Amino acid sequence: MFFYNTSYLIFMLPAFILMMLAQWYVSSSYGRWSKVPNRSGLSGADVARRLIDRGGLSGVSLEQARGRLSDHYDPREKVLRLSAGVAQSASVAAAAIAAHELGHAMQDREDYFPLRLRAALVPAVNIGSYLGWILLMVGIFLNSAGLAWLGVAVFAGGAVFALATLPVELNASARARELLTTAGIITDEQERSGVNTVLNAAALTYVAALFTAILQLLYFASIVLGMGGRRR
Repeated sequence: MFFYNTSYLIFMLPAFILMMLAQWYVSSSYGRWSKVPNRSGLSGADVARRLIDRGGLSGVSLEQARGRLSDHYDPREKVLRLSAGVAQSASVAAAAIAAHELGHAMQDREDYFPLRLRAALVPAVNIGSYLGWILLMVGIFLNSAGLAWLGVAVFAGGAVFALATLPVELNASARARELLTTAGIITDEQERSGVNTVLNAAALTYVAALFTAILQLLYFASIVLGMGGRRR
């Protein structure tokens, strides 16, 4: 398909590089700090339980998730799910990840607006990922710039979602740092450095996702702009 050709690869190359770097940074940061025990001796699950109690989040339950680094908070069921590697490890990385997900639970309890906005965008983004393709392809096939631009506009939902995700994740990480410090789980500079490294690595993946979404949107826009040139 002409959407995915050499021009697309060249256009998206910076995003691919950034995404690979982000994934490498996450893996290397987690790999390093998952081997460094935290001084409190608490596993990720223990950290989560302590922060649930300390934060007054009695309505949040704790479960184990399948897979590696599959940790997440489910606001619909009020469940914090930690992967085995995080739940069972008493490492600096495990503490950072557990606290980050508890940050999302606190956002949920406080009805944090960016979290609600992101959740509200999910249905539109899911529909747009299919509808955008249809509108763009039909618009190009019929040589209808208006219809093609509508497809680009629908695709823009993905970039908006990625943009809305950033403040949610950054805020959860900020809460995680504060939670770990005030609860006395992280106590020295080495541990704080490790927590920051793990959380910053995770944040970079969301920056990379936003960058990728924007470049893809610009690429599709360039296709539609090219239609105008062909008509002239």
